[in-house]
Amino acid sequence: MTLRQHPVLGMAVVVAACVALLSAPGRAMAAESVYELNDSHFHLTNYIQEGTDIHRFLEIMGDKVGRVALFGIPLQQMWSYENSAEFAPTYYLQTDAPLYYYSFTDAWIAMAYLSLSKADRARFDPMITGFNPADMYAADHIKRVLQTFPGVFSGIGEFTIHKEFVSAKVAGGEPSLANRALDRILDFAGESGLVVLIHNDVDVPFAREGAMPVYLQQMRDLLLRHPDATVIWAHVGLGRVVHPVQSEASAGITERATNQVGIIGKILDEPKFRNLYFDISWSEVAKYIVATPESTRRAADIINRFPDRFLFGTDEVAPPDQATYLRVYRQYDPLWQLLTPEAKQKVLKGNYERLFDMARVQVRAWEAANLKAARK
Repeated sequence: MTLRQHPVLGMAVVVAACVALLSAPGRAMAAESVYELNDSHFHLTNYIQEGTDIHRFLEIMGDKVGRVALFGIPLQQMWSYENSAEFAPTYYLQTDAPLYYYSFTDAWIAMAYLSLSKADRARFDPMITGFNPADMYAADHIKRVLQTFPGVFSGIGEFTIHKEFVSAKVAGGEPSLANRALDRILDFAGESGLVVLIHNDVDVPFAREGAMPVYLQQMRDLLLRHPDATVIWAHVGLGRVVHPVQSEASAGITERATNQVGIIGKILDEPKFRNLYFDISWSEVAKYIVATPESTRRAADIINRFPDRFLFGTDEVAPPDQATYLRVYRQYDPLWQLLTPEAKQKVLKGNYERLFDMARVQVRAWEAANLKAARK
């Protein structure tokens, strides 16, 4: 039974935990909203598990970024001598060698987080990523991480199901939205309160114009199976070559949106998807949104219409300095200018705080109950 399904217990836990959160170090600073933004999508390490020291990253955040959803990358790029000889690839596009899941990333992120002072920890929400979403044991890995590092993690992800060029490189075969292993993961997220950040392209690369996006219905079906899980769909379903949908199949057009903004609007209009949020992370997504005044206006219109359902993330990977870290934020300047003050505040700060504050409450409650049960 989840906290959502037990309103009396849930309310008691929420009230008690919120009091604790508000009195914790760093909360007063966050409550004053002295920062410009929070970051819902940040990779501390890269595809070979190297990255920025977390203490240095705090300096990079400076007085601009208040809180960050913190994770590594769950996939390790293999260095195959037969493939690239002495050239050591650091990114998945630099070699044909496979990627494999690197579960130690969760321990690495946890230890980095725990090396901070209590006040500095309040600025991070670490995420669990080191699992294979096609593995029926993945949910057990997530539980084990919570039990090993209680008080640390607030969510799972970013993890990938369908991603251009990446999925086909993963050793052992790519996962699927219809895989029961993914259902087990989202079942547990709903039970524990973990925020889910999932990367799933809405379509295949170089899709045929006018065809229904290949993964749209499967994604809808997945969300319907898991109404208790709080899900953030990364990059609004787009990719480097998975462009915004311009039109869909003509059959049954009265029941289908005609473009990417229409697809998103239709989903957000439906109460049964009230657990779904979108992030507008990544420079590639920003490129699409600010491509023309019209594309920017359309994006602003949908965000102004649903201001509670969007979050901003940088999707930066181990940035060396603040200018690099905030380049996507600056890239979105034309969009920020078209948002209402309320929508801008929610996208940049408020929605993050609402979702991750609640996750902290619920996950800590799950940990307390299950660690106590395990000791009996």
